[in-house]
Amino acid sequence: MARAEQTVSIAGHRLRLTHPDRVLYPSTGTTKADVIAYYVEIAPHLLPHVAGRIVTRKRWVDGVGTSERPGDSFFEKNLPTSAPSWIRRVDIEHSDHHNTYPVLESEAGLAWAGQVSALELHVPQWRVDPAGRPLNPDRIVLDLDPGPGAGLPECVEVAKRARRLLAGLDLELHPVTSGSKGLHLYAALDGSHDSDYIRTFAREVAQVLESDLPDLVVSTMSKKVRGDKVLVDWSQNHPAKTTVAPYSLRGRTEPTVAVPRTWRELADPGLRQLRFDEVLKRMRRRKDPLRDLYGTVEPHDPEPARDQLATYRSRRDPRRTPEPVPSTRPDAPDGRSFVIQEHHASRLHWDFRLEHNGVLVSWALPKGVPTDPARNHLAVQTEDHPLEYGTFEGTIPAGEYGGGDVTIWDAGTFSLQKWRDDEVIATLTGREGGGLGGTRSYALIRTGGKNWLIHLMKEQAPRSSARAFIEPMLATLGSVDSIADERDWAFEMKWDGVRVVAVAEDDRVGLFSRTGRDVTATYPEVADALRRSGVDGVLDGEVVALGSTGAPSFGLLQERIGLSRPADVERAAARVPVHYLVFDVLRANGDGLRRSPYGERREVLGSLLDGDGDVVRVPPAFEGNLDDAVESSRSLGLEGVLAKRLDSTYRSGSRSRSWVKIKHQRMQDVVIGGWRPGKGARSGGIGSLLLGVPGDDGLVYVGRVGTGLSEHDLATLSTLLGRSTRKTSPFVEVPKDVVRDARWVTPRLVGEVAFTEWTADGRLRHPTWRGLRDDV
Repeated sequence: MARAEQTVSIAGHRLRLTHPDRVLYPSTGTTKADVIAYYVEIAPHLLPHVAGRIVTRKRWVDGVGTSERPGDSFFEKNLPTSAPSWIRRVDIEHSDHHNTYPVLESEAGLAWAGQVSALELHVPQWRVDPAGRPLNPDRIVLDLDPGPGAGLPECVEVAKRARRLLAGLDLELHPVTSGSKGLHLYAALDGSHDSDYIRTFAREVAQVLESDLPDLVVSTMSKKVRGDKVLVDWSQNHPAKTTVAPYSLRGRTEPTVAVPRTWRELADPGLRQLRFDEVLKRMRRRKDPLRDLYGTVEPHDPEPARDQLATYRSRRDPRRTPEPVPSTRPDAPDGRSFVIQEHHASRLHWDFRLEHNGVLVSWALPKGVPTDPARNHLAVQTEDHPLEYGTFEGTIPAGEYGGGDVTIWDAGTFSLQKWRDDEVIATLTGREGGGLGGTRSYALIRTGGKNWLIHLMKEQAPRSSARAFIEPMLATLGSVDSIADERDWAFEMKWDGVRVVAVAEDDRVGLFSRTGRDVTATYPEVADALRRSGVDGVLDGEVVALGSTGAPSFGLLQERIGLSRPADVERAAARVPVHYLVFDVLRANGDGLRRSPYGERREVLGSLLDGDGDVVRVPPAFEGNLDDAVESSRSLGLEGVLAKRLDSTYRSGSRSRSWVKIKHQRMQDVVIGGWRPGKGARSGGIGSLLLGVPGDDGLVYVGRVGTGLSEHDLATLSTLLGRSTRKTSPFVEVPKDVVRDARWVTPRLVGEVAFTEWTADGRLRHPTWRGLRDDV
């Protein structure tokens, strides 16, 4: 490999190598050729740790340099167009962009990484499936990173404690010397939980370790508290984060490697990081200590994926049947649609189809969809159908496969609880007037071959108002400038209360929070008033408590929020009566209205309810221009204005730009992570609350609030927070002056504050407490 450029064959692939004699590690004279040779030889041990995972590369094109003059490096996510065509490519959609990553699954792929001076290979804790979709994590990692006054011995002490801790949870930890300063600890997972769950669990583990070893461990990134302690970095379990792969080189002064070790090795007082030549010698006579971490890894098949619709096509002639017969393989979009079709073929049956991996996985139900949890029905699995079949209705000609009439019995979307080869559990939400009658959960259980049983889950059997709950539509935050042509909009006052969806049918009334929690017992006067009105439908509105000025008071409403015991509710209702201000109707007298424009829905609402009832009211939409609406809202002491497009349909569960909220004050939902003791009149109790908002790495501290807390608030919060005390901070990082006398709590309570602006360092300026929110 002495020539400046040559083409070689590695694992059946041709690879062009350039500048093989370029020195990448000056301190040891290690060249690019040495790096490529290392990756090719170590491939049998390294590949299982990167197989099926997207790879982010850290490249040192001109080498790592020296300790006096370090070389420049950069992270590369996208696979360059110059990369060989035989490298597997995976497109990953992020929140605001997408990347095309490589997946390295052969010696040739690793050699290519060495050729482009990608010394470090970083991978996430999750894999992708054959279609390139991310799976749940199959491992958890804790990165033990020693501070300036600590080293490997301190990391080993923490690792031993972590091993004992997780052994109690049936998780076996495997150590890896990172090739940098510390240790990585891996444990295998069964893939049943998503990344957010695993990240939260890892954070809790880190906080427990910090609590158990306060003089040795920190769980936050702050350099101020590191000192001679070991950071237990749990954040690498975030779905967007990566960890250097076992057996990857490191871009240090010397060519060290992230090396899996045994626990016996960790007991060696001479434990140190190993160079690549030492690792090669070691692995020529050893097995990988991590070889059993993931079980058997199926290599990616470079041949075209199986055509899931081949059987479907073989049974249909598009010239003879109106059924959709696509000519290409599905591209496997990640959808959650379902359809149930009534099929009058040689024998009447129902076809039950769930979208999965780009097709409709299908079962024939000879006795229909079960309606009784005590009686299961036979489900016979048939060939996969194309997604286009989800809208098919028509007559299949006699003599053709499945000849007869097909109609859609119900269709919609589903949420998935489990999908295995022998068991599927899904919750289906049908369309208005569909055969399901709302939302129901089913389990499909294979009994042998193509035969399955379909079971209606017991909790979904009774028809109730909860099943008719419709998730409310949400508005986006905007300003007067957001409204281009006022003639296209209606303007409503923004009421300072809690969102409630009311479901009234057959003399039964249910009240539900924005998240679907039943709050009927909390506001019985509203349920009684709707029952007396005889309304039959689903309504959307706001429950408010009126203050002395006649304007809604969110602070006053706090005395009602969260109560459910009849005696407590009755006492509170005598002091603080509430009203239900209804501003939309989603169903009326059996007719679904969500696809009707806003103007039509308001007309129906006006005919359905008396506009100015005692408890239930329909406040009018503002008839005037936007400036007048904003000024009226301000003069009435209201929170702001809601602008709604006259032609907007009701998009359940969506935050739409067709609804725009224009507020006089800025509001922020916050999570309580702790409190500080008060002084003076508040001595011995809560002086201020420590607030956070969710961030990528955990709960981000945004400031504290003491203004606006009433005596009722303080009493309620003292009780609630007293049940959630903990030893460690739940925040990613907290200022030192806050830590001094903070009382930490598990972050379960959500509240709302008003504030003037965000400061440059991400704090709330002049926050004022408005109250707890049980609807968020």
